[in-house]
Amino acid sequence: MGCPDWPKCFGKLVPPVMESELPENYQEIYARKRAEKNDKLSGYLEKMGFKEKANEIRNDPAIQLEARFNVYKTWTEYINRLVGVTIGILIFLTLLASFPLRKKSPGLLYLSLLTFLLVGFQGWIGSVVVSTNLLPWMVTVHMVLAMIIVFLLIYLYHVAEKSHQLPSMLVKFKIPKTLFIACLVLTFTQVITGTQVREMMDLVAAGLNYTLRDTWVSKLGSIFLIHRSFSILLLVLHIYLGYLFYKELKLNPGRKKFILVYWLVIAVVLEILTGTAMAYFAIPKFLQPVHLLLALLIVGLQYYLILQSSLPKAVKIAEKQ
Repeated sequence: MGCPDWPKCFGKLVPPVMESELPENYQEIYARKRAEKNDKLSGYLEKMGFKEKANEIRNDPAIQLEARFNVYKTWTEYINRLVGVTIGILIFLTLLASFPLRKKSPGLLYLSLLTFLLVGFQGWIGSVVVSTNLLPWMVTVHMVLAMIIVFLLIYLYHVAEKSHQLPSMLVKFKIPKTLFIACLVLTFTQVITGTQVREMMDLVAAGLNYTLRDTWVSKLGSIFLIHRSFSILLLVLHIYLGYLFYKELKLNPGRKKFILVYWLVIAVVLEILTGTAMAYFAIPKFLQPVHLLLALLIVGLQYYLILQSSLPKAVKIAEKQ
């Protein structure tokens, strides 16, 4: 909530560094703007049939609260937005680069266009997250969209890589593909529950006026217990996956490309360690983004490995010949 408006931050392209740079009644100004934007959003939701969600946005007093200026939060959010714009520009350049290839590989063009449109939609969802003051279910939607964009970008890379790859460079996994898919689905579920843990933590923190940080975890309830317990299953599955690859690489040392599986297992272990550290050491602030980044790296690696385990038909025919 470092920037109360969007796409500008406190009405400026470059945000302030001191509260004295803002008008005395800036909280009232941006609270009024927030209310106007949320009223429009509620109208859209009602038209789509989400009357309960529309009422929640209109009547939740927490949404109307305007945070005081905090230079750290403001510039963290501002950098987040700059990165988001940079991503949008890079994806637009990808779209332009795919256009000349539309006849040879139309999938590249369509995927690039879809990704570009989704990034724009994600930016709008980000503005809604801001205007609704981190409304819990909106945070989850924002996170799920981020993962979908990651999947699309990885698939784009895979399609482009496959189009110029020699058959001999592609190696079929002997390990059941269902194991990879199970790991991805379960991890995706774990990320969603983790987002819900974060939402609940925001409510607990606000209820305690952001004090007594060491007690927050104990007040999270069943969703935290589910999230914590689920991580054990994921660890066991990934260790088993790593063991199967260890055996396969021992028999076929030339398959070095799939050393990524070891990095996947390491990322899962680090993810669990950072989660444990947050639970037992009063949720250190610097570990929260690390925990989130590792989660996205894990699902990205899983998805890429699933794609690499699928050989195109042309390669399968070449292998038979």
